[in-house]
Amino acid sequence: MELLLRLLIAHLIGDFLLQPKNWVQSKEKKKLRSKKLYLHVIIHVALSFILLWNTEQWYIPLIIGISHFIIDGAKVMIQRKKTKRLLFFIDQLLHLAVIMAIVLITSTVQFNFKLSNEFLFLIASIIFLTMPSSIMIKMLISVYTPKTEMKHNGSLQNAGMYIGMLERLLVFVFIATNHWEGVGFLIAAKSIFRFNDLTQSKDRKLTEYILIGTLLSFGVAILTGICFQYIH
Repeated sequence: MELLLRLLIAHLIGDFLLQPKNWVQSKEKKKLRSKKLYLHVIIHVALSFILLWNTEQWYIPLIIGISHFIIDGAKVMIQRKKTKRLLFFIDQLLHLAVIMAIVLITSTVQFNFKLSNEFLFLIASIIFLTMPSSIMIKMLISVYTPKTEMKHNGSLQNAGMYIGMLERLLVFVFIATNHWEGVGFLIAAKSIFRFNDLTQSKDRKLTEYILIGTLLSFGVAILTGICFQYIH
């Protein structure tokens, strides 16, 4: 379990927190000629080494790096605009499959610094509920993106994304501390704030789009909080 969580944290950091949007665009445009692809792989290898902190398991970061290059390289080579959404999730599933395979075939791993599974799951949950969840939810509902959107006059850049991160983290904290009433309060508060915007937009598709995104966001946070409670 500890090995799985360490590798999962390394993956979440490398694939989401330390991979800027322009790196993704560079890989999509230049494909195997993109320097960002190789830098991305190196970052994953380095993160795996850091999280494991055991030179005796040097082959694990090596497997992570080679598999990551093969999966990402194949993805950018066959990706088209219509298949981008599907390949994103296939890409993530393949990376997770590699991690699971490593965990299953690896014998007992001795870590130089011991961390509890509860602490590692907490870190993984916090990371997952920020940028990774935002990107996954956006990709998941991108097929429903309405043609008309609300005007963003005076709106902060990426405000919606950061609000989503904060609400998921708050939901997670409420559930982890067994304060479910806080989740209800948060849902009610967001509904009130969103009501005026949705009324002004007069767009049913936009309303449904925002509702789907909101429910997915809360759903992901709630499930993550329940999993943490179970491990705790």
